[in-house]
Amino acid sequence: MTDALVAPVDERLPGAKLAALGLQHVLVMYAGAIAVPLIVGRALKLSPEQVTMLIQADLFCCGLVTLIQSLGATQWFGIKLPVMMGVTFAAVAPMVSMANNNPGVAGAGLIFGAIIGAGVISMLLAPVMSRLLRFFPPVVTGTIIAVIGISLMRVGVNWIFGNPVGPTAPQIVDPAHAQWLASIKGLAGATVNAGGAAVAVPPVPPGLVLAPTQSNPAYAQLPHMAIAGLALVATLLVAKYARGFVANISVLLGIVVAACIATSMGLMTFDKVAKAKWFDVVLPFEVATPVFDPVLILTMALVMVVVMIESTGMFLALSEMNGKPIDQGQLSAGLRVDGLGTLIGGIFNTFPYTSFSQNVGLVGVTGVKSRFVCVAAGIILMVLGMLPKMAALVESLPSFVLGGAGLVMFGMVAATGIRILGAVNFAGSRNNLFIVAISVGIGMIPLVAPRFLQSLPHAIHPLIESGILLASFSAVLLNLYFNGFRDERAQTLAAAKVADAH
Repeated sequence: MTDALVAPVDERLPGAKLAALGLQHVLVMYAGAIAVPLIVGRALKLSPEQVTMLIQADLFCCGLVTLIQSLGATQWFGIKLPVMMGVTFAAVAPMVSMANNNPGVAGAGLIFGAIIGAGVISMLLAPVMSRLLRFFPPVVTGTIIAVIGISLMRVGVNWIFGNPVGPTAPQIVDPAHAQWLASIKGLAGATVNAGGAAVAVPPVPPGLVLAPTQSNPAYAQLPHMAIAGLALVATLLVAKYARGFVANISVLLGIVVAACIATSMGLMTFDKVAKAKWFDVVLPFEVATPVFDPVLILTMALVMVVVMIESTGMFLALSEMNGKPIDQGQLSAGLRVDGLGTLIGGIFNTFPYTSFSQNVGLVGVTGVKSRFVCVAAGIILMVLGMLPKMAALVESLPSFVLGGAGLVMFGMVAATGIRILGAVNFAGSRNNLFIVAISVGIGMIPLVAPRFLQSLPHAIHPLIESGILLASFSAVLLNLYFNGFRDERAQTLAAAKVADAH
């Protein structure tokens, strides 16, 4: 029987129950946790072994940062509430942009350097972030999260059909054209006889490339689309007809169904799993040594500002659900872990961390408020992070297997933003419509016209090539213009309660 003097959030449950409830939290967040290293690792064109390392490090750091947040580490770190920490999707678009501009290990170093720098800045900003909450009312946070989801949709679509460039691009160079150009290059500088006169063959202009004109059979293959569709159908069936815990892991089960079908068709193999070790310790800087670029650090720090504002809403919601009021110091300690987790992520070659709101929703669904459940989940994640075979299994998943589930995951991010906007007073303030409409439009610029910045100074490209950051700037400034400095804590809390996916 629980001591009446022990608050529900500090209740210590029996070991078996803790393990079961902790595993449930892990499974609810697992699909979202592994998505980011897969997206960024493949955008960087890293080897399968390196992507496996990213996944390992991600799971290990998810667990470590969750322990710090839920268990607490001194009065400065940890809000001591049932919080699961995972990689934020808010940073994906900027990181993919960095990866596209600087692929390979060199690009990875730039990303990890930006993450480490942003982590340090976030820890320094934590004490003042809660005071900035009034700059991020629901009309701002809802717009930003909706733009994050819309931006990420492109990743899910490319998973299904193929990337716009590379081996799975929609079109490829005609082999006959490539052969012709190669023969011309071979003749460059030679003298040929043309009409009885000797004519020198001019050199091929530097940078000349052939335009792809032939349909690529590797793009949009019917079996791949069918498997992605089955993943989506399986996810929807589980979501509708299952109950409780099984319904909460519908996305993960959809991926499992698609993986089984792909394996039966010979489209997924386990060679990399067989070669992977059973156990391995995650070490710092295994993939790349960080490189610190001030503009990239500033870009990532701005993303972390948005992340910490969203975390503030989650903490306020959890505080009310648990009946445990939090003061300014506790809120700062919670936000400081966002920064510390991001710093740890950069050191271990993984990504920025935040509280996973789907797990906040799980606290409400199960009614289990003990923070030690999340401590148990953190330990499980750390163990999974030291099992390379598990990471190799995830890396072995073909992109199209993840495609159908990706539409759900990224679509839910956009839907969360829309639900938050549902708490906004549009009827009483038409100006809120301008904030949303203009900010979403500005956020779409990099998606629709990715070369819009070609005439702008190259130094500021990383800062403005992310639609999420452009939408954030726009929404904050327009909100100040139209609504001023109102404190909308109650509305922010209400919005946090309806946000149930990243």
